[in-house]
Amino acid sequence: MSQLIVALDFPSQRDALALVDELGDPAGYYKVGLELYTSEGPGIVRALKGRGKKVFLDLKLLDIPNTVHRAVRAAAELGADLVTVHAQGGTGMLQAAVDAAGRDIRVVAVTLLTSLTAVEVEEVWNRSLDSMLDEVLRLATLSVEAGADGVVASPLEARALRRALGPDPMVVTPGIRLPGADRHDQARVAAPDEAVRAGASHLVVGRAVTAARSPSEALRSIRASMDTAMKVDR
Repeated sequence: MSQLIVALDFPSQRDALALVDELGDPAGYYKVGLELYTSEGPGIVRALKGRGKKVFLDLKLLDIPNTVHRAVRAAAELGADLVTVHAQGGTGMLQAAVDAAGRDIRVVAVTLLTSLTAVEVEEVWNRSLDSMLDEVLRLATLSVEAGADGVVASPLEARALRRALGPDPMVVTPGIRLPGADRHDQARVAAPDEAVRAGASHLVVGRAVTAARSPSEALRSIRASMDTAMKVDR
């Protein structure tokens, strides 16, 4: 069953926790990204855990293996449930992250950021791509073979990833938008029901909830879309 993660893309713990308290029990899983973690540090993770929430610590670690090992271990000891590393770090770095995680925290590898277009990836890699999907699949396979619990990719690649990786690895998809909503800075997006039907295990929703006039109502709409897809799948 697919899970929903609400992204706390706020500059302060006060603003983030105000939303958490407003959403209440219907939202049990939150993403803490670079902005909030840099502003508030590990205290925001402790505050969320103190409220009984699960925490996706989205730091997109990319460094030498020893440094990433220590960072993942610190995230585990902090109580985070899920942490991201960059697949581009290579097999050695990925294995170091997995080794540090043990059974205390799950590691997912970021393939290509959902904000990137094919032109931008070609610019960074300095080579032409046959397709964005092929590149995502290549990085995803590398990550899972190195022991990662799953990958992060856009919902547009979720179906192909599920077919390639099988039923067990996590497929975490940001870029979730309700039909007709603003894409903001995301290039590759999909609706909640589309992501569920494609095989995403975790849907990350940020401004579709946090910037809504009524975050609680937006959350209910997204869950309803997910539930519809899950009922159809049964």
